[in-house]
Amino acid sequence: MRTMLGAMAAVLVLAVMSAAQTVVPREQPLVIKSLAGADLYRFYCSTCHGEDAKGHPAATADRPAAPDLTMLARRNGGVFPRTHVLDVVRNGAAGTPAHGVYGMPVWGTIFRGLEPDDVRVAIRIENLVDYLQSRQEHALEIGR
Repeated sequence: MRTMLGAMAAVLVLAVMSAAQTVVPREQPLVIKSLAGADLYRFYCSTCHGEDAKGHPAATADRPAAPDLTMLARRNGGVFPRTHVLDVVRNGAAGTPAHGVYGMPVWGTIFRGLEPDDVRVAIRIENLVDYLQSRQEHALEIGR
């Protein structure tokens, strides 16, 4: 009887281990396959900056409203500040009050951690900035 219980327990353990080994891990939830700027914006940025890129209205004492990204060119004399936006996306917004309090993610570092291909990381960042440039309102000239 003892031998039979031991054998049944061993079979049960092997079955559980076998089932655990056949479980396929799900795709990483922080990575999207699309490289389209609009998709990247919706997935990574819209939570804070809003679907319309006009900033998130839900400011709190410890988290100010995210800035309106459709007015970047207007606030820069009508020219989209592409170099600055690329730098903020790649390296963060150190010293920028709108981001400094709650810490905008440093997407360059995050994308490199999620995507081992440096070319795809660069494409993601360029496409995201291109999308932000396309969203500018009331600008006299949208320069590159």
